[in-house]
Amino acid sequence: MVERVLSGQPASTGLAAGPLMRLTPAPTPMRERVKHAKIEHEVQALREALSRAAHQLQTLTEHADTAASDVIGFQLALIEDETLTQPIYEAVRCGQAADTAWAGALDDEIEHYAASSNEYFRARASDLRDLRDRVLDALFGDDAAPMVRHGAVVVADDLSPSAFLAIDWSSARAIVLMRGSASSHVAMLARAKGVPMIVGLAGPIPEHASEVLVDAVSGTLHVEPTEDDRRRFAARMEGEAARRTAATRRIREAAVTRDGVRVAVRINVASLAELDRFDAAACDGIGLVRTELLFGEHFADADENTQYHAYRRLLDWCAGKPVVVRTLDAGADKPMAGITLEHESNPFLGMRGVRLSLARPDLFRVQLRALARAAAHGDLKVMIPMVTTPRELEAVRVMLAEEIRQLERAGIDARMPPLGMMVEVPAAALAPESFDADFHSIGSNDLTQYVTATGRDNAAVASLADPLNPAVLRLIAHVAHHGAARGLEVSLCGDAAADTAVLPHLLACGLRALSVGIASVARVKAAIADLDVHASMSALPVDVALFSSNHDRRIK
Repeated sequence: MVERVLSGQPASTGLAAGPLMRLTPAPTPMRERVKHAKIEHEVQALREALSRAAHQLQTLTEHADTAASDVIGFQLALIEDETLTQPIYEAVRCGQAADTAWAGALDDEIEHYAASSNEYFRARASDLRDLRDRVLDALFGDDAAPMVRHGAVVVADDLSPSAFLAIDWSSARAIVLMRGSASSHVAMLARAKGVPMIVGLAGPIPEHASEVLVDAVSGTLHVEPTEDDRRRFAARMEGEAARRTAATRRIREAAVTRDGVRVAVRINVASLAELDRFDAAACDGIGLVRTELLFGEHFADADENTQYHAYRRLLDWCAGKPVVVRTLDAGADKPMAGITLEHESNPFLGMRGVRLSLARPDLFRVQLRALARAAAHGDLKVMIPMVTTPRELEAVRVMLAEEIRQLERAGIDARMPPLGMMVEVPAAALAPESFDADFHSIGSNDLTQYVTATGRDNAAVASLADPLNPAVLRLIAHVAHHGAARGLEVSLCGDAAADTAVLPHLLACGLRALSVGIASVARVKAAIADLDVHASMSALPVDVALFSSNHDRRIK
């Protein structure tokens, strides 16, 4: 066969090579099932299938990491959602076969999600297909898991979360999907496990192809490579592995540039379990605790003591280093049942972050009380997301002070922690001096989205959502220099912090604190050690460089 290069979208970065193995769905239309003569038996068959599917999902969560547990939790919540299941039971009681009623209802939901203008919801359609097929398998008595041979590159039209979790990724090498989404749960799982993944492949893979090279950095797939291609690709893989090994050996060292600039490198945390797999000495503290993920779908049920003990655990782990806890950041691409609003026309411009928290003081005050109690035991800082106006931050400060007074009157230790804000709305980035914040943390994902008018959930405009856009860099420099002038720390906790191509520009803009995912700490520290901040200034766009220089002169 002749080599062919196909392009797609990188969903989980990395390089892999190996034999191609196609995963094809079972031919569902060929299956036959005899409906029970008695309606109550058919209802019971559906009930048992749902119970069996729930048990299988629960078993997966017991052996999964946090990211996988969150994914499966979405499906478990659907199984337990009576607004979904009760109409299906009623259809069965009216004479429909259990499999027909279940598949019909789920197909309607899948169509609704798949037709959404929001890519986040389109990506959830895959999770619904997964749940639909799992329950149907239970009804038909077919529970076969995909078998993947050692060293294979998995190729499929799409892949469900449970199919991903059933594969031994210490054996398989990478995933290539003809469809799929970089924001899907499977992509999230792949990133968590470090499995290279490409989605949305442009063009079919030849039927008789047997070997592929997966470049999930550029998003290209080499089909039937030549011997020269193999040698060059193997050299790249060896070089990348050597860099990872070298960076890991030095992970406990401080991050200092070649010209002696110290940079604080902290971690983003979404689960207490993550701390068990990481050495606290390898970071400068926790720069972002995502409480909407820390407690997940159970946030509304997480009482004050539950939250307090979770925050104490974070402080104990850091042993004196700072812990920055972001209050609930629900909404937009992170909907939460019973908390966020449904069917907003544009969720990214709607009720999210602090807007939602202030609208739900019953939940927000519980979180503030737990944080104030935890703050008495260590260097805990509270960060408010999606702040747009000074009065929002002031409303939080007043509410927090009220809860502290209530705690003190009850004889409970509490402390007013430093109160900072996410800078992710252009209105805040343009006028940081208007806000009475104790510190700032730039959320590069949303700031880039809002400045460039490109939905972070829309793959069609993903190339425009560039943190190196001069307008984005100018705002980052503006906030960084404002912080330096006022003696306030400014950090950055979005994806740009872990992008080694963007990193020199961030430091040149004046940032000296970053927060990244645990998996990126070694790589980011190694990249910082190779940088010269003063030389990086010359790489900034001219208007940003002039802007930074003018600020430097005013600060001095």
